[in-house]
Amino acid sequence: MKERIFHFDELPVSDDAVDELLSRPTPELLQTLEQISGDIMILGVGGKMGPTLAMMARRALDQLGRKDKVIGVARFSNPDAATKLQNAGIETIKCDLLEQDQLAALPEADNIIFMAGHKFGASSSPDLTWAMNVAVPAYAAQRFPKARTVVFSTGCVYPLVPIKEGGAREETELAPPGDYANSCVGRERIYTYYSRKNDTPVAIYRLNYAIDFRYGVLVDVAQKVWNKEPFDVSMGHANVIWQGDANARALMSLAHAASPPVAINITGPETISLRSLAARFGQLLDREVTFTGEEAPTAWLSDASKSQQLFGYPHVSLDEMTSWVAQYLTHGGSTLGKPTHFEEREGKF
Repeated sequence: MKERIFHFDELPVSDDAVDELLSRPTPELLQTLEQISGDIMILGVGGKMGPTLAMMARRALDQLGRKDKVIGVARFSNPDAATKLQNAGIETIKCDLLEQDQLAALPEADNIIFMAGHKFGASSSPDLTWAMNVAVPAYAAQRFPKARTVVFSTGCVYPLVPIKEGGAREETELAPPGDYANSCVGRERIYTYYSRKNDTPVAIYRLNYAIDFRYGVLVDVAQKVWNKEPFDVSMGHANVIWQGDANARALMSLAHAASPPVAINITGPETISLRSLAARFGQLLDREVTFTGEEAPTAWLSDASKSQQLFGYPHVSLDEMTSWVAQYLTHGGSTLGKPTHFEEREGKF
């Protein structure tokens, strides 16, 4: 039985308390980092997952008695975000990764977590989407040709797959709809090219979808139920994983980087019926749920059996995540106010 890492005696409702929970290192991560030396630089640390991933890396190195740096790189348009990371022992560098002179000025690092990208608003500004998701990876891959690198990608690089097949596997042909998903394929292709050219060890991290109290598919579904909004089941199924588990797996993927790159699907073990999930939230939140639409025979699903072989099963179960999100909402916890658009079937983010 796995050690209970991401659990709490008192429900965390403040952002600091949530971040503390999400950034607890797992025993498996500590074992992995014992085998990996050098500083860890996170490019694009300012997004949803970046801060807690950086904090987890710092906490893990501290527990191992390591003095290696964790360096967070972002534009830091909100200075408070940089201050919070600094207070957690993370070195921060303000950098616009689209500006190659700023990228060139970054220090060397043995380990890179590449998280930079652009998703929401992709349909209205496809030029920015392609610049961030393809040009920036090309710049970064050339800037750090020898660094062990984990490249964040998405399960959206796959086509919608039949529910009965259980999810796309790493060898499934990449044929997604929409600018965002296609630009993410571009990111992968660029890193693959430079990995082969420069013998850069790379792991491609196809995530689908990370969940915490404040953001994610479960929060989207729970809020609709809580607000008594009709729930459309057209995108009838999804995969999710607790963000703390996803953070640990991202850092552990450094140990599996290779040239040519290794792709790894990251998500939970279940194919979730969103109708059943909404009904469960109805029970937990004491709300009657109204459904609209009919489940499509396909969805964006990933088969994560490879990652479970590499890293084991996630520490947090779907039942726990569902219960936690319901408790958080009923206790007045704040969310990021950013819907995931998981129901989007045309790739228009």
